[in-house]
Amino acid sequence: MATDGPPSAPTPIAASAGDGPALTVAAVARRLGVAPATLRTWDRRYGLGPSEHSAGSHRRYTADDVARLLVMRGLTLDGVAPSEAARVALESDIRADEAEPSRPRLVSVGGAAGGEARALDGSRATPTLVIDAALRGDEAACRRLLAPPEKDGYERWWTGLVEPARAGLVARTVLARPGEDADALVVGAVLAGLRDRTAPLARAHVAGRRVVLLMAAPDEPRPLVLHVLGAALAAHGVDARIVAGPVEQHRLIEIAAMTRPAAVVMVSELAKPELAVVAALADAQPDMPQFVVLADDAAARALPLGRSVHRARTFAGVLAEVLAVSS
Repeated sequence: MATDGPPSAPTPIAASAGDGPALTVAAVARRLGVAPATLRTWDRRYGLGPSEHSAGSHRRYTADDVARLLVMRGLTLDGVAPSEAARVALESDIRADEAEPSRPRLVSVGGAAGGEARALDGSRATPTLVIDAALRGDEAACRRLLAPPEKDGYERWWTGLVEPARAGLVARTVLARPGEDADALVVGAVLAGLRDRTAPLARAHVAGRRVVLLMAAPDEPRPLVLHVLGAALAAHGVDARIVAGPVEQHRLIEIAAMTRPAAVVMVSELAKPELAVVAALADAQPDMPQFVVLADDAAARALPLGRSVHRARTFAGVLAEVLAVSS
């Protein structure tokens, strides 16, 4: 959820309503990582305001007030409508010592696909927990929460945990100090987890097995999902390799000639990607399957679709297609 001002990393709350001083709007905003204006809006619209009065009739938040606000914040970050999140927060009668470990959840990671992402210690991993850890700069927590699956479930892990966590960070991160990059912390944790998963699999690959090449479109940063797709393929025994360096037509034709790949996958997140390299590869190796994942339908009209060039629309779709031609 987008906030009304620059967020700060949340800090622990008091153990109960009677512990610690009652807090001002500004102090609670800093603890929750939202703007003071957001708290005033939640008070005005949903009744999630401070319950204690101090001298001079200034209203202050108790620890239990903050606990309910943590429920509100966590649910909205997970995609629940603010009005519904506020209703759950108000009806939960949650206390400060219960807020983080057992607050109500309406959205489970993975959605209708079933199952939940699990951290290394077996606890449930959620986008909210990842966002909070990244904003705190807690690299160890990010690594623990973002541990990838051992074999199946990469699509659910990517779409239900990693993608929404990164989207939530974009919404919440407005200003950062030099050297701070919460998204880079998440990306680093994802890449480290994928290395840990795929390193043993790489040693088991049979010499001479044909590889699958994964690449971004020319002049486009490599999407993180390429690494996730590569790990999912590796879990099924496919030797997937990501093209590093520039994706340039002559260079890519040379790489394909040297590696004789079982398939090539291009992923683009641009509205107007450069697709001439797809046609060039098809001319150079007309029997080599190419799968192109595009975010924009208009861009797909420029694809030289044919016997060897195909458009894939989803993570699950391209994974199934590549496994079919690599077996």
